[in-house]
Amino acid sequence: MMTQVQKASFWRILSAFALMLVLLAISGTLRAHEGERHELHKAESVVNPRSDYWRQVREGVQGYTAVKGQETNVLIQGGGQNWRRLRNGPIASYGGVLLGVVVFALGAFYLWRGQVKLSQPRSGETLVRWTLAERVLHWYTALLFIFLAITGLSLLYGRALLIPLVGHKAFSVYAEIAKLLHNFIGPLFIVGLLLMFVAWVRDNLPSRIDIDWLRAFGGMVGDRHPSAGRMNAGEKMWFWLLASGGLAVSVSGLLLDFPNFGQERWLLQLSHLIHVVFALVLMAGALGHIYIGTIGTEGALEGMVRGRVDKSWAIQHHDLWCEQLAADESGSSVPDRPPLPETSRIAS
Repeated sequence: MMTQVQKASFWRILSAFALMLVLLAISGTLRAHEGERHELHKAESVVNPRSDYWRQVREGVQGYTAVKGQETNVLIQGGGQNWRRLRNGPIASYGGVLLGVVVFALGAFYLWRGQVKLSQPRSGETLVRWTLAERVLHWYTALLFIFLAITGLSLLYGRALLIPLVGHKAFSVYAEIAKLLHNFIGPLFIVGLLLMFVAWVRDNLPSRIDIDWLRAFGGMVGDRHPSAGRMNAGEKMWFWLLASGGLAVSVSGLLLDFPNFGQERWLLQLSHLIHVVFALVLMAGALGHIYIGTIGTEGALEGMVRGRVDKSWAIQHHDLWCEQLAADESGSSVPDRPPLPETSRIAS
């Protein structure tokens, strides 16, 4: 347990870090908008008798070109300006705020609640929680997700945040490498997502005990821990968020990765906006998932590292799963029953 002085110091550091994320995201987008407004004002201040003509060109008026191909008759596609303003404006700003708020909320919750400890001493008996194949699949997908998140965030905020720190040349080299790696690793991440869905979709189907688990906040708040099968409601929510958000990120990412299969510019611009929005949402969800699976819950990380968990941990967090394992070993069946009354639950 942390002392009051340590808690106060941790709180100050956490608050400063979360505030820094929010301010950096907002300031970066404000600087980008200021630059755009300056260029626009500069262009409007110059008297140009052909301005009406170019205004019509920007509206997508078609003409004639000897070059044959898709969208070759349109000189300027004005949707790119709208895409850039959305990406560098509200999406980048609100995305930074979202990540900053999540980091701050998790830190504040940890200071208030602390780590969820085992209510009973370790038994010394362990149960297989994840097989080797499942752990390899998890860490394969998780590490690729982290790498994609880092490169994606640096490309989204790099011009506003990294150029002032490292300069244009260094950022140009880094951004080129990050973009190429991001594009090549993306399809490999999709493979991991598909395999995870096939491997765990059966365990993540909703059930009636999930309602009681959510009402009890998964045992993170209060003095009792609700019943759960192999996957609790929180894990199921993360699974389906990853499945649905991952589908949006994957489809949009493939459209951007392979742009020469008939996609028009408007579709690529829309795909990029969808890709960024859902990626930011998944990053926010991943922060909560990482917190609960590491410092938030005692013994949770052991299962995904070693494959086995102590029986006391399993009974406290996944009692119905333990009953099912015991029934499988004895050859009997576990009857489908409603959630246990509060008096019979294991206190945390």
